This record gives sequence, structure tokens and C-alpha cells, in this order.
Amino acid sequence: MKSQKSQNQKLLSVTGSYFLLTVLALLFIGPIVFMIVGSLKPDDLVLAEAGTLKAFIPTEASVQNYRDVFERVNFGRFFWNSVLITGTIVLGGLLVNSLAGYALARLRWRGKDWLLAVVIALMIIPFEAIATPLFFQVAVLGWRNTYIVQILPFIANAFSIYLFYTFFIALPKELEEAARIDGASTVQIFWKIIVPVSKPVFASVTILTFLTQWGSFLWPLMVTIDEKVRPLPVAIASFQTLPPLQWGDIMAFGVMMVAPILIIFLLFQKWFVKGVATTGTKG
Repeated sequence: MKSQKSQNQKLLSVTGSYFLLTVLALLFIGPIVFMIVGSLKPDDLVLAEAGTLKAFIPTEASVQNYRDVFERVNFGRFFWNSVLITGTIVLGGLLVNSLAGYALARLRWRGKDWLLAVVIALMIIPFEAIATPLFFQVAVLGWRNTYIVQILPFIANAFSIYLFYTFFIALPKELEEAARIDGASTVQIFWKIIVPVSKPVFASVTILTFLTQWGSFLWPLMVTIDEKVRPLPVAIASFQTLPPLQWGDIMAFGVMMVAPILIIFLLFQKWFVKGVATTGTKG
């Protein structure tokens, strides 16, 4: 009797959990579906059907809104700017931050503990707090309205360094000691031993960095002047104010801006989930 009651309670608990997760998933997915469907509708139906189930049904679907975006603005240029800026930050950050995290986790040198404390302290400082002094600094250097001003300040990242540090410090030292006995140098150990077994943390940092930089708005708004170096977040803000106001076109612009984020996550989700699980187990 008790066993049957326990099983019923467990079934009820599991059912309730799945129901709650389904509701939360619908709340998160709903706006994305609305945006995708709205991008396929004529402009006069996008908001007219909002608030009803018809908003999620692609009636009179076409790709005219996507054509309108390319006709009204230089979307290809904006997209390339975001790819170049974000891709460079991600690749450069993986190199710089992983090396810094490995140095803090494994190498012995004077001042290491102090630098680690600085890295942790920098994690709690919001970018908005340093945006103004950083703006004046790059203005003095003459870097405004360039790619470098949108890339260089964000390659080294305290949070990424700390993620690499926590992952590397949890790896067994026997792997490195065996390689060192065989005559491998520190650089060889890092590239041939550490990097191959660190795919989860590399994937996690890739996704988190990409999400942050792809949607960056404040800094590009401050340092860019013309469309030549303007990324997508600033471009879509300007597009919303471009007459005539066409909500279907805005939805299409948003879909093309969000699509790369979904693709990156789907490509790296396996390692990302593994990295989160590993960090939770070891930390």
C-alpha cells in the first residue's frame, strides 16, 4: 500500500514538473515563434492578429518582408560586420583567456594569487561603469568608428578566464606529469594534452561569448558613426525608426539577426551541457 502511494506521489511530482517545464518552454519559445510567423505575414496582419492564436499561424505567408529588408538597408554589410567582430572576439578570446586560465591554474609565478583576486573582482564590475572612461581613451587613440575599437577591449574577459581556471584546476595533474616526464614543454602540454580534454569549457566559453558580443548594443552605439562598421544590434535600432514603419520588415530583420545565435547553440549544445554538468560536479 505504501509502495503504491509512493509511486503515485512520484508520478504526480514528475507530471507536475513536466507540466511546469512545458509552460516555461512555451513562454520562452512564444515570442520567437511570433517573430518568425510575423516575418512571413503581410505588414497589416502582424499586429492586427496579435493577442490571438492567429498570431502564431502563418496566414498568407511569403518572403516579401525579407526582400524588403535587403532593399531598404544594407543588411549584408551589417551582418558581415557582426560576424567579423563577434568571430574575432570569440577566437581571440579562446586563445587569450584559455592561456591566462591555464597560467593561473597550473603555473607557479609570483603574484599569481593577487592576479586571480583581480580577475574575480573584475567579474562584478558592470561594463557600463567603465564605458565612459574607455570611450575617452579610445577617442584619444583615434580608434572611433573602426573594427578594432569594437574588438580589442573585449578579447580578454575576466569571466572567461575564471571559467577556464576552474576547469583546468580540476583536471588530474597526472596527465601533465606523464607528458613532462616524456620531455614535453609547457606549451606542448597545453596544446596536446589540455586542449583536447577541455572541449566542454571551450564550447561553453564560445557560446557565452558569442551570445554576449552578438547582441552588444551600448558600446557599438557609442563608438560607431556610419554604416561601414555598424553591427546588427545598432542597425536594427536604426531600422525601427526608418520610415515607413513596417512591422513585418522589422520581424524579418529580427529573425535574420537571431538565426546565427540558434545555429551556434545547436552546434555546441552537446559540449555546453557537458561543460555545465562537469562544472557542477567538480565545483
